[in-house]
Amino acid sequence: MKNRMLMERKSERELVVTRTVNAPPHLVFEAWTKAELFQRWWVPKSFGLTLLSCELDVRVGGTYRLVFRHPAAPEPMAFHGRYLEVTSPARLVWTNEEAGGNGQITTVTLEERAGQTLLVVHDLYPSKEALDEDISSGSTGWNDETFDQLDELLGSSSTDR
Repeated sequence: MKNRMLMERKSERELVVTRTVNAPPHLVFEAWTKAELFQRWWVPKSFGLTLLSCELDVRVGGTYRLVFRHPAAPEPMAFHGRYLEVTSPARLVWTNEEAGGNGQITTVTLEERAGQTLLVVHDLYPSKEALDEDISSGSTGWNDETFDQLDELLGSSSTDR
């Protein structure tokens, strides 16, 4: 049985996603922090996006930059920000600073649960309107397909552990 994600609006400014991942926290943390792993699961295949580049400098004050191409978009799209907290293998906090973005702060926590990981993603938006906009546009970015791909990656023998 596949693990399903639960997405809940916790307040006017907060969106929380939970999902159980079929791997221990240290492997899930590596999948979030090593570019060679991250790029293999982050983009839902059904979205038609191509991840052109993935730069992750995962340390407090370090930055990330992801560049995507979509057939319907004339120019590549870049997403970037910086890491505010990095606590292996339990917690990551980063900013979302892309142009036109709503500037939320994302916190990911990983909790051991009998050999699996309870993954909690908490997005804190600067305003109710910013979260409303992301929800109505469908750009909150979290979906089961992404986390299914994470499960598949961590369950594969090709993952460098």
